[in-house]
Amino acid sequence: MRSHVGGGTVATCLTQHSDPTRVHPDVIIPESGSISLKLNYRNYAPTKSTTTRHNSQGHKQLQVYNRDTVLTIGQKLTGRACSSDGMGQRNHSNLVLSSHLPFQSLFLATSLLSIFPSHLPSNFSINRMEGSTGMSEAWPMVERNGTQLLTKDEPFVIHGFNTYWLMVFAVDPETRHKITDVFSEAKEVGLNTCRTWAFNDGGWRALQVSPFNYDEVVLQALDFVLSEARKHRIRLILSLCNNWSDYGGRSQYVKWGQESGLDLTSDDDFFSDTTLKSYYKGFIEAVLTRTNTITNIEYKNDATILAWEIINEPRCPSDPSGDTLQAWIEEMSAFVKSIDPVHLVQVGLEGFYGPSTPELMKLNPDEYSGVVGTDFIRNHQAPSIDLASVHIYPDVWLTHSDQDDHIKFVQNWMDQHMSDSKDRLNMPIVFAEFGISIRDERFGAGFRELFMDTVYGTFLRSLETGGPGGGCILWQLFPEGAEHMDDGYAVVLAKYPSTFSLVSLQSKRLSNGAST
Repeated sequence: MRSHVGGGTVATCLTQHSDPTRVHPDVIIPESGSISLKLNYRNYAPTKSTTTRHNSQGHKQLQVYNRDTVLTIGQKLTGRACSSDGMGQRNHSNLVLSSHLPFQSLFLATSLLSIFPSHLPSNFSINRMEGSTGMSEAWPMVERNGTQLLTKDEPFVIHGFNTYWLMVFAVDPETRHKITDVFSEAKEVGLNTCRTWAFNDGGWRALQVSPFNYDEVVLQALDFVLSEARKHRIRLILSLCNNWSDYGGRSQYVKWGQESGLDLTSDDDFFSDTTLKSYYKGFIEAVLTRTNTITNIEYKNDATILAWEIINEPRCPSDPSGDTLQAWIEEMSAFVKSIDPVHLVQVGLEGFYGPSTPELMKLNPDEYSGVVGTDFIRNHQAPSIDLASVHIYPDVWLTHSDQDDHIKFVQNWMDQHMSDSKDRLNMPIVFAEFGISIRDERFGAGFRELFMDTVYGTFLRSLETGGPGGGCILWQLFPEGAEHMDDGYAVVLAKYPSTFSLVSLQSKRLSNGAST
Protein backbone atom coordinates (compact mmCIF):
# COMPACT_ATOMS: atom_id res chain seq x y z
CA MET A 1 0.00 0.00 0.00
CA ARG A 2 1.25 3.43 -0.89
CA SER A 3 0.63 6.26 1.51
CA HIS A 4 1.47 9.89 0.87
CA VAL A 5 1.49 12.05 3.95
CA GLY A 6 2.00 15.73 4.53
CA GLY A 7 1.90 18.62 2.09
CA GLY A 8 3.90 19.09 -1.04
CA THR A 9 3.78 18.93 -4.77
CA VAL A 10 3.06 15.70 -6.60
CA ALA A 11 5.69 14.42 -8.98
CA THR A 12 5.94 11.17 -10.84
CA CYS A 13 8.25 9.16 -13.05
CA LEU A 14 8.18 9.09 -16.84
CA THR A 15 9.86 6.39 -18.89
CA GLN A 16 10.71 6.91 -22.50
CA HIS A 17 8.98 3.82 -23.85
CA SER A 18 5.72 4.13 -21.90
CA ASP A 19 2.41 5.68 -22.85
CA PRO A 20 2.58 9.29 -21.52
CA THR A 21 -1.19 9.68 -21.55
CA ARG A 22 -1.68 7.34 -18.58
CA VAL A 23 -1.07 9.17 -15.33
CA HIS A 24 -0.32 7.69 -11.94
CA PRO A 25 1.25 9.40 -8.88
CA ASP A 26 4.08 7.86 -6.96
CA VAL A 27 6.05 10.76 -5.55
CA ILE A 28 5.50 13.62 -3.13
CA ILE A 29 7.91 16.55 -3.24
CA PRO A 30 7.93 18.08 0.26
CA GLU A 31 7.94 21.81 0.82
CA SER A 32 11.49 21.48 2.14
CA GLY A 33 14.11 18.81 2.74
CA SER A 34 14.72 15.70 0.71
CA ILE A 35 12.61 14.41 -2.14
CA SER A 36 11.46 10.86 -1.44
CA LEU A 37 10.53 8.80 -4.47
CA LYS A 38 8.51 5.68 -3.87
CA LEU A 39 9.11 3.51 -6.91
CA ASN A 40 6.66 0.65 -7.08
CA TYR A 41 7.87 -1.85 -9.65
CA ARG A 42 5.34 -3.65 -11.81
CA ASN A 43 6.37 -6.11 -14.56
CA TYR A 44 9.90 -5.03 -13.82
CA ALA A 45 12.69 -6.42 -16.01
CA PRO A 46 16.19 -5.71 -14.64
CA THR A 47 18.64 -3.83 -16.82
CA LYS A 48 22.32 -3.25 -16.40
CA SER A 49 21.63 0.40 -15.59
CA THR A 50 19.58 -0.48 -12.49
CA THR A 51 21.23 -1.76 -9.33
CA THR A 52 19.66 -3.58 -6.40
CA ARG A 53 20.88 -3.18 -2.80
CA HIS A 54 19.77 -4.09 0.65
CA ASN A 55 19.89 -1.62 3.48
CA SER A 56 20.95 -2.36 7.04
CA GLN A 57 17.44 -3.63 7.87
CA GLY A 58 17.53 -6.04 4.94
CA HIS A 59 14.96 -4.09 2.88
CA LYS A 60 15.56 -4.06 -0.84
CA GLN A 61 16.54 -0.69 -2.31
CA LEU A 62 16.63 0.09 -6.00
CA GLN A 63 18.81 2.75 -7.54
CA VAL A 64 17.87 3.64 -11.07
CA TYR A 65 20.48 5.25 -13.30
CA ASN A 66 18.81 4.40 -16.57
CA ARG A 67 18.90 7.31 -19.01
CA ASP A 68 15.34 6.48 -20.04
CA THR A 69 14.10 7.25 -16.55
CA VAL A 70 13.21 10.93 -16.28
CA LEU A 71 11.97 12.81 -13.23
CA THR A 72 10.72 16.23 -14.30
CA ILE A 73 9.12 19.46 -13.22
CA GLY A 74 9.58 20.98 -16.60
CA GLN A 75 13.20 22.00 -16.35
CA LYS A 76 16.50 20.20 -15.97
CA LEU A 77 18.20 20.23 -12.63
CA THR A 78 21.57 19.01 -11.50
CA GLY A 79 21.29 16.75 -8.51
CA ARG A 80 22.66 13.71 -6.76
CA ALA A 81 20.97 10.40 -6.24
CA CYS A 82 21.68 8.00 -3.41
CA SER A 83 19.96 5.22 -1.58
CA SER A 84 17.96 6.14 1.50
CA ASP A 85 20.42 4.37 3.78
CA GLY A 86 23.30 6.54 2.53
CA MET A 87 25.12 3.68 0.81
CA GLY A 88 27.07 5.83 -1.61
CA GLN A 89 26.31 8.69 -3.93
CA ARG A 90 26.44 9.16 -7.64
CA ASN A 91 26.29 12.23 -9.85
CA HIS A 92 23.22 12.32 -12.08
CA SER A 93 23.51 15.31 -14.37
CA ASN A 94 20.30 14.81 -16.38
CA LEU A 95 17.95 14.63 -13.42
CA VAL A 96 14.62 16.38 -13.93
CA LEU A 97 11.31 16.17 -12.05
CA SER A 98 8.07 15.24 -13.81
CA SER A 99 4.34 15.54 -13.17
CA HIS A 100 3.59 12.60 -15.46
CA LEU A 101 3.69 8.90 -14.75
CA PRO A 102 2.33 6.38 -17.20
CA PHE A 103 0.32 3.71 -15.44
CA GLN A 104 2.03 1.11 -17.62
CA SER A 105 5.51 2.07 -16.55
CA LEU A 106 7.43 -0.48 -14.60
CA PHE A 107 6.13 0.08 -11.11
CA LEU A 108 4.85 -2.45 -8.55
CA ALA A 109 6.17 -3.16 -5.10
CA THR A 110 8.48 -1.35 -2.84
CA SER A 111 11.68 0.49 -3.29
CA LEU A 112 12.81 3.92 -2.31
CA LEU A 113 15.15 6.36 -3.95
CA SER A 114 15.91 9.58 -2.12
CA ILE A 115 17.25 12.61 -3.91
CA PHE A 116 18.74 15.47 -1.98
CA PRO A 117 18.63 18.76 -3.93
CA SER A 118 21.36 20.33 -1.82
CA HIS A 119 22.36 22.89 -4.43
CA LEU A 120 18.90 24.38 -5.12
CA PRO A 121 18.49 28.08 -4.26
CA SER A 122 16.41 28.88 -1.20
CA ASN A 123 13.75 30.61 -3.26
CA PHE A 124 13.37 27.67 -5.65
CA SER A 125 9.76 26.70 -6.32
CA ILE A 126 8.24 23.84 -8.26
CA ASN A 127 5.64 24.72 -10.86
CA ARG A 128 3.39 21.95 -12.12
CA MET A 129 3.22 21.51 -15.85
CA GLU A 130 -0.17 22.34 -17.33
CA GLY A 131 -0.02 19.14 -19.32
CA SER A 132 -0.34 17.05 -16.17
CA THR A 133 -4.07 17.66 -16.15
CA GLY A 134 -4.51 17.80 -19.89
CA MET A 135 -6.00 21.30 -19.62
CA SER A 136 -4.39 24.22 -21.41
CA GLU A 137 -6.73 26.81 -19.95
CA ALA A 138 -8.95 27.32 -16.94
CA TRP A 139 -12.05 25.15 -16.88
CA PRO A 140 -15.07 26.97 -15.46
CA MET A 141 -17.39 25.50 -12.85
CA VAL A 142 -20.89 24.44 -13.84
CA GLU A 143 -23.25 26.80 -12.05
CA ARG A 144 -26.98 27.09 -11.58
CA ASN A 145 -29.08 30.11 -12.48
CA GLY A 146 -32.70 29.35 -11.61
CA THR A 147 -33.78 26.42 -13.76
CA GLN A 148 -30.71 26.50 -16.00
CA LEU A 149 -27.10 25.27 -15.82
CA LEU A 150 -24.34 27.56 -17.05
CA THR A 151 -20.60 27.68 -17.62
CA LYS A 152 -19.19 31.18 -18.08
CA ASP A 153 -22.74 32.41 -18.64
CA GLU A 154 -23.17 29.92 -21.51
CA PRO A 155 -25.86 27.20 -21.35
CA PHE A 156 -24.65 23.79 -20.21
CA VAL A 157 -26.83 20.75 -20.86
CA ILE A 158 -25.94 17.39 -19.35
CA HIS A 159 -25.61 14.64 -21.94
CA GLY A 160 -24.27 11.91 -19.77
CA PHE A 161 -23.65 8.32 -18.82
CA ASN A 162 -23.30 6.24 -15.68
CA THR A 163 -20.31 3.99 -15.12
CA TYR A 164 -20.40 3.29 -11.41
CA TRP A 165 -17.30 1.07 -11.08
CA LEU A 166 -14.59 3.46 -12.27
CA MET A 167 -12.91 3.88 -8.89
CA VAL A 168 -12.55 0.18 -8.11
CA PHE A 169 -11.24 -0.53 -11.63
CA ALA A 170 -8.68 2.25 -11.19
CA VAL A 171 -7.21 0.49 -8.15
CA ASP A 172 -5.92 -2.41 -10.24
CA PRO A 173 -3.13 -1.68 -12.77
CA GLU A 174 -4.56 -4.38 -15.02
CA THR A 175 -7.96 -2.68 -15.35
CA ARG A 176 -7.06 0.98 -14.87
CA HIS A 177 -6.93 1.61 -18.61
CA LYS A 178 -10.69 0.93 -18.79
CA ILE A 179 -11.27 4.34 -17.21
CA THR A 180 -9.41 5.99 -20.07
CA ASP A 181 -11.24 3.80 -22.56
CA VAL A 182 -14.72 4.67 -21.37
CA PHE A 183 -13.99 8.41 -21.22
CA SER A 184 -12.49 8.29 -24.73
CA GLU A 185 -15.53 6.48 -26.12
CA ALA A 186 -17.89 8.85 -24.34
CA LYS A 187 -16.10 11.86 -25.75
CA GLU A 188 -16.20 10.38 -29.24
CA VAL A 189 -20.02 10.41 -29.23
CA GLY A 190 -20.29 13.82 -27.54
CA LEU A 191 -21.15 12.80 -23.98
CA ASN A 192 -20.05 15.41 -21.45
CA THR A 193 -20.94 14.10 -17.97
CA CYS A 194 -20.35 10.90 -16.04
CA ARG A 195 -22.09 9.85 -12.84
CA THR A 196 -20.06 7.41 -10.77
CA TRP A 197 -19.57 6.12 -7.23
CA ALA A 198 -17.15 7.99 -4.97
CA PHE A 199 -17.79 5.48 -2.18
CA ASN A 200 -17.11 1.85 -1.35
CA ASP A 201 -17.93 1.06 2.27
CA GLY A 202 -16.29 -2.04 3.74
CA GLY A 203 -15.45 -5.20 1.84
CA TRP A 204 -13.39 -5.61 -1.32
CA ARG A 205 -11.33 -2.58 -2.33
CA ALA A 206 -13.14 -0.46 0.22
CA LEU A 207 -12.49 3.25 0.18
CA GLN A 208 -13.94 3.50 3.69
CA VAL A 209 -12.48 0.52 5.52
CA SER A 210 -14.22 1.44 8.76
CA PRO A 211 -15.57 4.70 10.23
CA PHE A 212 -12.97 7.45 9.84
CA ASN A 213 -10.50 4.98 8.26
CA TYR A 214 -9.94 5.41 4.51
CA ASP A 215 -7.69 3.48 2.15
CA GLU A 216 -5.18 5.80 0.50
CA VAL A 217 -4.66 3.45 -2.45
CA VAL A 218 -8.39 3.59 -3.28
CA LEU A 219 -8.45 7.34 -2.79
CA GLN A 220 -5.61 7.64 -5.29
CA ALA A 221 -7.67 5.53 -7.68
CA LEU A 222 -10.45 8.10 -7.31
CA ASP A 223 -7.84 10.81 -7.96
CA PHE A 224 -7.05 9.04 -11.22
CA VAL A 225 -10.72 8.97 -12.23
CA LEU A 226 -10.98 12.73 -11.70
CA SER A 227 -7.74 13.35 -13.56
CA GLU A 228 -8.79 11.28 -16.57
CA ALA A 229 -12.22 12.91 -16.64
CA ARG A 230 -10.58 16.31 -16.63
CA LYS A 231 -8.29 15.37 -19.51
CA HIS A 232 -11.28 14.30 -21.58
CA ARG A 233 -13.40 17.30 -20.50
CA ILE A 234 -15.95 15.03 -18.89
CA ARG A 235 -17.78 16.46 -15.87
CA LEU A 236 -18.50 14.19 -12.92
CA ILE A 237 -21.46 13.74 -10.62
CA LEU A 238 -20.03 11.92 -7.61
CA SER A 239 -22.38 9.88 -5.47
CA LEU A 240 -21.29 9.56 -1.82
CA CYS A 241 -23.45 6.71 -0.50
CA ASN A 242 -25.83 3.97 -1.57
CA ASN A 243 -29.28 3.16 -0.26
CA TRP A 244 -28.65 -0.42 -1.36
CA SER A 245 -26.09 -2.86 0.01
CA ASP A 246 -23.99 -2.82 -3.16
CA TYR A 247 -20.63 -1.24 -2.35
CA GLY A 248 -21.57 -1.17 1.33
CA GLY A 249 -24.17 1.55 1.51
CA ARG A 250 -26.28 2.44 4.51
CA SER A 251 -26.49 -1.19 5.66
CA GLN A 252 -22.70 -1.17 6.16
CA TYR A 253 -22.98 1.93 8.35
CA VAL A 254 -25.59 0.12 10.45
CA LYS A 255 -23.29 -2.92 10.75
CA TRP A 256 -20.48 -0.70 11.95
CA GLY A 257 -22.80 0.85 14.49
CA GLN A 258 -23.93 -2.54 15.75
CA GLU A 259 -20.32 -3.69 16.04
CA SER A 260 -19.60 -0.66 18.21
CA GLY A 261 -22.46 -1.58 20.57
CA LEU A 262 -25.30 0.58 19.25
CA ASP A 263 -28.83 -0.79 19.56
CA LEU A 264 -29.85 -0.64 15.89
CA THR A 265 -32.62 -2.75 14.39
CA SER A 266 -33.10 -1.46 10.84
CA ASP A 267 -31.11 -0.07 7.94
CA ASP A 268 -33.41 2.94 8.23
CA ASP A 269 -31.53 3.83 11.44
CA PHE A 270 -28.89 5.21 9.09
CA PHE A 271 -31.07 8.27 8.61
CA SER A 272 -31.68 9.04 12.29
CA ASP A 273 -28.91 7.66 14.52
CA THR A 274 -26.50 10.40 15.63
CA THR A 275 -23.43 8.16 15.62
CA LEU A 276 -24.09 6.81 12.13
CA LYS A 277 -24.59 10.34 10.87
CA SER A 278 -21.23 11.29 12.35
CA TYR A 279 -19.62 8.40 10.45
CA TYR A 280 -21.13 9.64 7.22
CA LYS A 281 -20.17 13.26 7.86
CA GLY A 282 -16.60 12.16 8.51
CA PHE A 283 -16.55 10.44 5.15
CA ILE A 284 -18.03 13.46 3.37
CA GLU A 285 -15.39 15.72 4.86
CA ALA A 286 -12.56 13.33 3.94
CA VAL A 287 -13.61 13.26 0.28
CA LEU A 288 -14.53 16.91 -0.20
CA THR A 289 -11.38 18.26 1.42
CA ARG A 290 -9.03 15.83 -0.32
CA THR A 291 -6.28 17.21 -2.56
CA ASN A 292 -5.89 15.18 -5.73
CA THR A 293 -2.42 13.63 -5.83
CA ILE A 294 -2.27 13.96 -9.61
CA THR A 295 -3.74 17.38 -10.34
CA ASN A 296 -2.94 18.94 -6.95
CA ILE A 297 -6.47 20.39 -6.88
CA GLU A 298 -8.74 20.06 -3.87
CA TYR A 299 -11.91 18.20 -4.73
CA LYS A 300 -14.02 21.04 -3.40
CA ASN A 301 -12.31 23.39 -5.86
CA ASP A 302 -12.22 21.07 -8.87
CA ALA A 303 -14.37 22.15 -11.81
CA THR A 304 -14.31 18.56 -13.06
CA ILE A 305 -16.96 17.85 -10.43
CA LEU A 306 -20.37 19.05 -11.55
CA ALA A 307 -22.27 17.98 -8.45
CA TRP A 308 -22.24 15.93 -5.28
CA GLU A 309 -25.01 13.38 -4.80
CA ILE A 310 -25.68 12.66 -1.14
CA ILE A 311 -27.18 9.17 -1.62
CA ASN A 312 -28.23 6.94 -4.49
CA GLU A 313 -31.96 6.14 -4.49
CA PRO A 314 -32.77 6.79 -0.81
CA ARG A 315 -35.80 5.13 0.74
CA CYS A 316 -37.00 5.06 4.34
CA PRO A 317 -40.13 2.88 4.38
CA SER A 318 -40.25 2.76 8.18
CA ASP A 319 -41.48 6.38 8.06
CA PRO A 320 -43.89 6.80 5.12
CA SER A 321 -44.63 10.36 6.26
CA GLY A 322 -41.22 11.27 4.87
CA ASP A 323 -40.19 13.28 7.95
CA THR A 324 -37.15 11.14 8.77
CA LEU A 325 -35.65 11.23 5.31
CA GLN A 326 -36.48 14.92 4.90
CA ALA A 327 -34.58 15.82 8.05
CA TRP A 328 -31.60 13.76 6.91
CA ILE A 329 -31.57 15.36 3.45
CA GLU A 330 -31.65 18.84 4.94
CA GLU A 331 -28.90 18.05 7.43
CA MET A 332 -26.53 16.30 5.03
CA SER A 333 -26.96 18.66 2.09
CA ALA A 334 -26.31 21.59 4.43
CA PHE A 335 -23.20 19.82 5.74
CA VAL A 336 -21.89 19.38 2.20
CA LYS A 337 -22.48 23.06 1.49
CA SER A 338 -20.73 24.07 4.72
CA ILE A 339 -17.55 22.47 3.38
CA ASP A 340 -18.06 23.15 -0.32
CA PRO A 341 -20.39 26.06 -1.05
CA VAL A 342 -19.35 26.12 -4.72
CA HIS A 343 -20.42 22.79 -6.19
CA LEU A 344 -24.02 21.85 -6.87
CA VAL A 345 -25.77 19.25 -4.71
CA GLN A 346 -28.47 16.73 -5.61
CA VAL A 347 -30.24 14.13 -3.50
CA GLY A 348 -30.22 11.10 -5.81
CA LEU A 349 -33.97 10.37 -5.72
CA GLU A 350 -35.89 8.03 -7.99
CA GLY A 351 -38.57 10.71 -8.25
CA PHE A 352 -41.57 9.17 -6.50
CA TYR A 353 -44.26 11.61 -5.43
CA GLY A 354 -45.18 11.58 -1.75
CA PRO A 355 -47.58 12.96 0.86
CA SER A 356 -46.86 16.64 0.12
CA THR A 357 -48.56 16.21 -3.30
CA PRO A 358 -51.21 13.49 -2.94
CA GLU A 359 -52.80 14.53 -6.22
CA LEU A 360 -49.62 13.48 -8.06
CA MET A 361 -49.11 10.12 -6.39
CA LYS A 362 -51.23 8.48 -9.10
CA LEU A 363 -48.32 9.10 -11.49
CA ASN A 364 -46.09 6.80 -9.47
CA PRO A 365 -45.55 3.38 -11.05
CA ASP A 366 -47.38 1.67 -8.16
CA GLU A 367 -48.93 2.41 -4.75
CA TYR A 368 -45.89 1.21 -2.83
CA SER A 369 -43.72 3.91 -4.41
CA GLY A 370 -45.72 6.54 -2.54
CA VAL A 371 -45.04 5.09 0.91
CA VAL A 372 -41.25 4.48 0.82
CA GLY A 373 -40.51 7.68 2.71
CA THR A 374 -39.50 9.83 -0.28
CA ASP A 375 -41.29 12.86 -1.65
CA PHE A 376 -40.10 14.40 -4.91
CA ILE A 377 -41.40 17.91 -4.25
CA ARG A 378 -40.69 18.20 -0.53
CA ASN A 379 -37.25 16.59 -0.69
CA HIS A 380 -36.12 19.05 -3.32
CA GLN A 381 -37.32 22.01 -1.31
CA ALA A 382 -34.44 21.48 1.12
CA PRO A 383 -32.51 24.79 1.06
CA SER A 384 -29.15 23.27 0.07
CA ILE A 385 -30.39 21.21 -2.88
CA ASP A 386 -29.65 22.61 -6.35
CA LEU A 387 -30.72 19.91 -8.79
CA ALA A 388 -33.83 17.77 -8.99
CA SER A 389 -32.95 14.13 -9.59
CA VAL A 390 -35.17 11.46 -11.15
CA HIS A 391 -34.66 7.89 -12.40
CA ILE A 392 -36.57 6.06 -15.13
CA TYR A 393 -36.90 2.25 -15.06
CA PRO A 394 -40.19 1.17 -16.63
CA ASP A 395 -38.89 -2.38 -17.13
CA VAL A 396 -38.57 -2.73 -13.33
CA TRP A 397 -41.45 -0.55 -12.21
CA LEU A 398 -44.13 -1.78 -14.66
CA THR A 399 -45.06 -5.43 -14.50
CA HIS A 400 -46.79 -5.70 -17.85
CA SER A 401 -45.01 -6.05 -21.19
CA ASP A 402 -46.93 -3.59 -23.38
CA GLN A 403 -44.21 -1.53 -25.00
CA ASP A 404 -46.54 1.31 -25.99
CA ASP A 405 -47.61 1.69 -22.36
CA HIS A 406 -43.99 1.78 -21.29
CA ILE A 407 -43.25 4.61 -23.72
CA LYS A 408 -46.34 6.55 -22.59
CA PHE A 409 -45.31 6.14 -18.97
CA VAL A 410 -41.84 7.53 -19.75
CA GLN A 411 -43.28 10.57 -21.51
CA ASN A 412 -45.79 11.33 -18.75
CA TRP A 413 -43.21 10.72 -15.99
CA MET A 414 -40.74 13.08 -17.58
CA ASP A 415 -43.25 15.77 -18.54
CA GLN A 416 -44.69 16.02 -15.02
CA HIS A 417 -41.30 16.15 -13.35
CA MET A 418 -39.98 18.76 -15.76
CA SER A 419 -43.09 20.87 -15.19
CA ASP A 420 -42.69 20.58 -11.42
CA SER A 421 -38.98 21.38 -11.56
CA LYS A 422 -39.72 24.58 -13.42
CA ASP A 423 -42.93 25.77 -11.75
CA ARG A 424 -42.73 24.38 -8.20
CA LEU A 425 -39.00 24.00 -7.55
CA ASN A 426 -37.35 26.52 -9.88
CA MET A 427 -34.35 24.28 -10.46
CA PRO A 428 -32.78 22.20 -13.24
CA ILE A 429 -33.72 18.55 -13.48
CA VAL A 430 -31.37 15.62 -14.02
CA PHE A 431 -32.75 12.29 -15.20
CA ALA A 432 -29.74 10.73 -13.51
CA GLU A 433 -30.48 7.11 -14.46
CA PHE A 434 -32.53 5.77 -17.33
CA GLY A 435 -32.18 2.32 -18.77
CA ILE A 436 -33.72 -0.89 -20.07
CA SER A 437 -32.29 -4.34 -19.44
CA ILE A 438 -31.98 -6.32 -22.65
CA ARG A 439 -31.77 -9.45 -20.53
CA ASP A 440 -35.48 -8.98 -19.86
CA GLU A 441 -37.17 -11.32 -22.31
CA ARG A 442 -39.87 -8.71 -22.92
CA PHE A 443 -37.38 -6.31 -24.50
CA GLY A 444 -34.38 -6.22 -26.77
CA ALA A 445 -31.81 -3.82 -28.18
CA GLY A 446 -34.36 -2.36 -30.59
CA PHE A 447 -36.78 -1.38 -27.83
CA ARG A 448 -33.90 -0.03 -25.76
CA GLU A 449 -33.06 2.38 -28.56
CA LEU A 450 -36.72 3.42 -28.86
CA PHE A 451 -36.75 4.03 -25.11
CA MET A 452 -33.50 6.05 -25.26
CA ASP A 453 -34.80 8.11 -28.17
CA THR A 454 -38.00 8.79 -26.22
CA VAL A 455 -36.04 10.05 -23.20
CA TYR A 456 -33.76 12.20 -25.33
CA GLY A 457 -36.58 13.58 -27.45
CA THR A 458 -38.91 14.33 -24.53
CA PHE A 459 -36.23 16.28 -22.69
CA LEU A 460 -35.11 18.16 -25.81
CA ARG A 461 -38.66 19.22 -26.72
CA SER A 462 -39.17 20.56 -23.23
CA LEU A 463 -35.87 22.41 -23.32
CA GLU A 464 -36.66 23.99 -26.69
CA THR A 465 -40.03 25.24 -25.43
CA GLY A 466 -38.77 26.90 -22.25
CA GLY A 467 -38.55 23.92 -19.94
CA PRO A 468 -35.93 23.52 -17.22
CA GLY A 469 -32.31 22.78 -17.98
CA GLY A 470 -30.36 19.87 -16.62
CA GLY A 471 -30.13 16.75 -18.75
CA CYS A 472 -30.20 12.97 -19.06
CA ILE A 473 -27.70 10.33 -17.95
CA LEU A 474 -27.83 6.86 -19.48
CA TRP A 475 -27.50 3.77 -17.29
CA GLN A 476 -24.88 2.66 -18.25
CA LEU A 477 -21.92 2.94 -20.64
CA PHE A 478 -19.29 0.17 -20.80
CA PRO A 479 -16.11 -0.13 -22.83
CA GLU A 480 -15.31 -3.43 -24.48
CA GLY A 481 -13.72 -5.87 -22.08
CA ALA A 482 -15.85 -4.97 -19.06
CA GLU A 483 -18.89 -7.04 -19.96
CA HIS A 484 -18.42 -9.28 -16.93
CA MET A 485 -19.79 -6.36 -14.90
CA ASP A 486 -22.90 -6.08 -17.08
CA ASP A 487 -26.19 -6.21 -15.18
CA GLY A 488 -28.15 -6.29 -18.42
CA TYR A 489 -28.18 -2.52 -18.81
CA ALA A 490 -24.68 -2.04 -20.20
CA VAL A 491 -24.42 -0.19 -23.50
CA VAL A 492 -21.24 -1.14 -25.36
CA LEU A 493 -21.19 1.33 -28.22
CA ALA A 494 -18.72 -0.69 -30.29
CA LYS A 495 -21.23 -3.56 -30.43
CA TYR A 496 -24.29 -1.44 -31.29
CA PRO A 497 -23.57 0.96 -34.19
CA SER A 498 -27.16 2.20 -34.26
CA THR A 499 -26.95 3.12 -30.56
CA PHE A 500 -23.65 4.88 -31.29
CA SER A 501 -25.45 6.91 -33.96
CA LEU A 502 -28.40 7.67 -31.67
CA VAL A 503 -26.20 9.05 -28.89
CA SER A 504 -24.12 11.03 -31.39
CA LEU A 505 -27.28 12.50 -32.92
CA GLN A 506 -28.48 13.68 -29.51
CA SER A 507 -25.11 15.35 -29.02
CA LYS A 508 -25.60 17.27 -32.25
CA ARG A 509 -29.13 18.25 -31.27
CA LEU A 510 -27.87 19.64 -27.98
CA SER A 511 -24.79 21.34 -29.39
CA ASN A 512 -26.69 24.42 -30.53
CA GLY A 513 -26.15 26.82 -27.64
CA ALA A 514 -24.92 24.22 -25.17
CA SER A 515 -21.49 24.46 -23.57
CA THR A 516 -19.20 21.59 -22.62
